[in-house]
Amino acid sequence: MLRAEIELVRGSFRLAVGFEVPDGTVLAILGPNGSGKSSLLGSLSGLLRPDRATIRLGDRELHGLPPHERSVGLLAQDALLFPHLSVLDNVAFSPRSKGARRAESREIARRWLAEVDATEFADRKPAQLSGGQAQRVAVARALAGDPDLLLLDEPLAALDVDAAPAIRGLLRRVLSTHRIGATVLVTHDPLDALALADHVLVLSEGSAVERGPTREVLAAPRTAFTARIAGLNLIPGVATEGGLRAEDGRFVAGMLAEGTALGEAAVAVFEPSAVAVYPAEDGHPGSPRNTVKALVTALEPHGPVIRLRTDANLAADLTPAAVADLALEPGTPVRLSIKATTVTVYPASLPL
Repeated sequence: MLRAEIELVRGSFRLAVGFEVPDGTVLAILGPNGSGKSSLLGSLSGLLRPDRATIRLGDRELHGLPPHERSVGLLAQDALLFPHLSVLDNVAFSPRSKGARRAESREIARRWLAEVDATEFADRKPAQLSGGQAQRVAVARALAGDPDLLLLDEPLAALDVDAAPAIRGLLRRVLSTHRIGATVLVTHDPLDALALADHVLVLSEGSAVERGPTREVLAAPRTAFTARIAGLNLIPGVATEGGLRAEDGRFVAGMLAEGTALGEAAVAVFEPSAVAVYPAEDGHPGSPRNTVKALVTALEPHGPVIRLRTDANLAADLTPAAVADLALEPGTPVRLSIKATTVTVYPASLPL
């Protein structure tokens, strides 16, 4: 079990967060740039020294130890392989640095290269590898030292769209079949969190603002950042009978989730696919109770659909044919319509 209470001040920025990661589980850290993700990871690895910290891994206290004594494995965006060493010796470096003999270290390295499907690269130098191949080797090196704590720092961010899914699948398999003490994953990609993490912690300006089981947090976000990365619309306000009174005063009809108290801060959440788009000059379209006038700000390919973004901070998913029929482009005035049955109102925050 990893237990951490970390407080760190850098200029005007202050990080103050506490969390636990049970053995054999993965905690994903999400948050916008500048929220404190890198500072948190640096504190765990020992590369940053917090002003105050209690970091315990099992019965060991890590906060007073230098990085090389913490038994931490790190997998970063870039593979960071030693260019002068072969792939085999790159992986063998981890057990060798912990005192294993050369022959034993190489045997461990061979086992891990087989585990990540990279045996054929053993005699190559890093410059001879593709990005995906190098990251496979980096996974093997991070795990070959048998770490008690594994830190994953945006491990797929530098990979192309073809390599990333393969490495994501590799990490999922390795983490599920090999008992690693605890794993902390920093990512901007909700797919990484959904595929790899048991729980999520969302940081904002150095504080935890959301946490819980991964699928629950991403299905019912409480902050605009989490809603955006989860691909959902979110309107903040106050819960009221039959829905939510938004911060701009308009009423949003919706279904109140369990635990949502009238008069308390709340958020209305709904999927872009629930938003219908009509020309602005149309009257009230059909039966939906929620209608919003807006201007199109962007049209983004999103799998088989086009995601339309608006100046009302609402997104809608349309087919390419619908975009063409409506002649939509940035600056086009539209009317958005959302059925109340597709809107869920949640408490604005969960106990942290």
